[in-house]
Amino acid sequence: MVCRMFRIETEVDKARRDLLRSRLRDTNTAASPVLAALRGTPGEREAPLHVWGLDAAGDLAGGLVGHTWTSWLHVTYLWVDTRHRGTGLGARLLAEAERLAAARGCAAARVETWDFQAPGFYRRQGYEVVCVIPDYPPGITEYTLTKRLG
Repeated sequence: MVCRMFRIETEVDKARRDLLRSRLRDTNTAASPVLAALRGTPGEREAPLHVWGLDAAGDLAGGLVGHTWTSWLHVTYLWVDTRHRGTGLGARLLAEAERLAAARGCAAARVETWDFQAPGFYRRQGYEVVCVIPDYPPGITEYTLTKRLG
């Protein structure tokens, strides 16, 4: 067995982070024919997807921020102002994001939400729970949900 000495450092270092990300991407690409086939194609990069709901005065009533990558829509944030909840705005924002994602070639969508946020809302929109993480953070349960588009 070979014993080596390493120096361990813990500072935030953006240059090393970028180098690590690049090396991990290269390692993953070498190990996966699927990821290798994506290299150099438009599907390789995340594309932002934003949908905004404005009220009659032009103020932000709700919005969805996400991105598409490969054949997936990833919903990062979906929020509706308290005054407009229950009006269907959230469902309209999500449906529009799904429509735009499908037009980009996406076949599925994913979202993470906490137990006190909107797992029931996403289920009503056709999403299925694929992962449950209790105590993330402590006292809260996180759900990952997915949906086939189209």
